Amino acid sequence: MPLYSEKVMDHFRNPRNVGVIENADGVGEVGNAKCGDIMKMYLKIDNGIITDVKFETFGCGSAIASSSMATELIKGKPVAEAMKLTNKAVAEALDGLPAHKLHCSVLAEEAIRAALADYYKRNGLECGESCAACDGDCAGCGK
Repeated sequence: MPLYSEKVMDHFRNPRNVGVIENADGVGEVGNAKCGDIMKMYLKIDNGIITDVKFETFGCGSAIASSSMATELIKGKPVAEAMKLTNKAVAEALDGLPAHKLHCSVLAEEAIRAALADYYKRNGLECGESCAACDGDCAGCGK
């Protein structure tokens, strides 16, 4: 059995939504000091709907695939729905990740939350607990 699913390999080889959104409505950047992965997400939001999303990721194939899949899962969705995206949903949409690579899906979730938190802050909106930032301790996260 291969280590990575076909979906992981497809999103790694052909990542969706790569790039930068100039004048983004929300930008979030997160990283994991243990593995060196860094993800940056850019959101364009119109009337509460994520109309465009792009990412830049410095990291392994699982990090790139997780970023790509996460953008696909929130594009066209309401902000409130995107805020509920979990790393588990990202990993499941990729048909799974090896246990030692699950932190990549956590980073994707956190990058989206960071971008949404930035959007809320820029617009003077209250975000609440759902915008809580990652502390970087993937082992102790429980996700």
